[in-house]
Amino acid sequence: MRWVRSVYVSFDDTDSNEGLCTTFLATEVMKEIDDLDLIGYPRLVRLNPAVPWKTRGNGSLSLRVGHGGGKKTKVGEISGKEFFCYERQIRWEPDAGELLERIIPIVKGNRHFSSDSGIVVSEKKPSQSYYWKGVRRIVERSDVEEELDRIGALRSGFGNGRGIIGSTCGMAWRPRDSTYEMITYRPRHRWGTERVLEPESIGEMDRSFPSTFNSWEERFHKVSMVPGTPCPVMYGLRGDRAEDLPGASAVIRTEPLERRFVFLTNQGTDDHIVYRPKELEPMSSYYIEGTVLSRRHLPGGHVVVCLDTGFGTVECTAYEPSKEFRSAFEWLTAGDAVGVMGEMRTEPRTVNVEKMRVIGTVGEFEKISNPLCGKCGRTMESVGKGKGYRCRRCGTSSGEPVKRENTRWIVPGWYEPPSSSRRHLSKPLKRMGEEQPVEFVNSRI
Repeated sequence: MRWVRSVYVSFDDTDSNEGLCTTFLATEVMKEIDDLDLIGYPRLVRLNPAVPWKTRGNGSLSLRVGHGGGKKTKVGEISGKEFFCYERQIRWEPDAGELLERIIPIVKGNRHFSSDSGIVVSEKKPSQSYYWKGVRRIVERSDVEEELDRIGALRSGFGNGRGIIGSTCGMAWRPRDSTYEMITYRPRHRWGTERVLEPESIGEMDRSFPSTFNSWEERFHKVSMVPGTPCPVMYGLRGDRAEDLPGASAVIRTEPLERRFVFLTNQGTDDHIVYRPKELEPMSSYYIEGTVLSRRHLPGGHVVVCLDTGFGTVECTAYEPSKEFRSAFEWLTAGDAVGVMGEMRTEPRTVNVEKMRVIGTVGEFEKISNPLCGKCGRTMESVGKGKGYRCRRCGTSSGEPVKRENTRWIVPGWYEPPSSSRRHLSKPLKRMGEEQPVEFVNSRI
């Protein structure tokens, strides 16, 4: 034992699409090293959602442990046993090597056999530049290994050990913006079975606790916070105020739960978005602005809008899972000015739009009839496509038909998909202080 400033523990890539959960592993670690205190909330750090090898949410978990003092805050419970975090560290910390040896068997016993898990234990945090690389770009193993050597961090890996990359980037997070998530877990014997809950209780909670978000779709009375995978999680309740989450959770009626924990997160922050990019590279997410050139449909219900941008013509797609958000694309017309946020995909090369800002709209007109002759009042006849109109009796001509300006359904403002279709990192309009100016009512595509 010796005096150090802090000891950080991070792990990543322990789950799969078939089950398990890295946040559940974090609760197992906290249970097994309960002779140590949490300093600050446990952290759930989402990284680049565009990486092709992610399992579900590409989340890295990070803990700071030691012996705490100052304000004591309840962060969770397991089978009735309460867990707390402290605002600061006051005395001796554990040896990093001993801590790693204690954690390795916990990770080994709670990782999916196909995962490429990684663990990092360090007395120093990596440069925060690694967080921004990890949340926005593709990071190489050699890049983080060099940084870990620089700060003297210890690490261990399973499979190909790719989780060491996420562990490093998650540990490097210094929040500029942050939210909280209370994650609740089912008893092990119920994993993989149908979840039992009262959906309307989530709607009741959503209306009673405005600091929560991405839980419920009021328009369709649809739950957005319950996973569909056979993982240990019952639900994830997100909000801006940690102190509101226990009371909000108490309103939700579900099957009996075995544990729950509150995590500090970067969810709902748009940290993954690259602004003012020099170029658009696949496997990163951007905000770009442009003018609508055209619109088309793809099989499966996807809608594509082509934009004229500073990068040339860029295709932007609202995919079928974004549901009524596609109506906003349907209502666009050539000449409208918009900004879009989303991932640049490799194939097809298109921006998978997560959110859209309509900056300005143009007038949209439809032809009512051919023009009338100013001399005799008769309806003119078309001379030919694109050649205008002429009165057969008087010989007068006109270049334009009689038109009527249509009512535009879309107006300037921000538009977003329903909460069940949003990415973990995408900032909801609610958190931006914005409100969608037009609701998608009875829309069909």
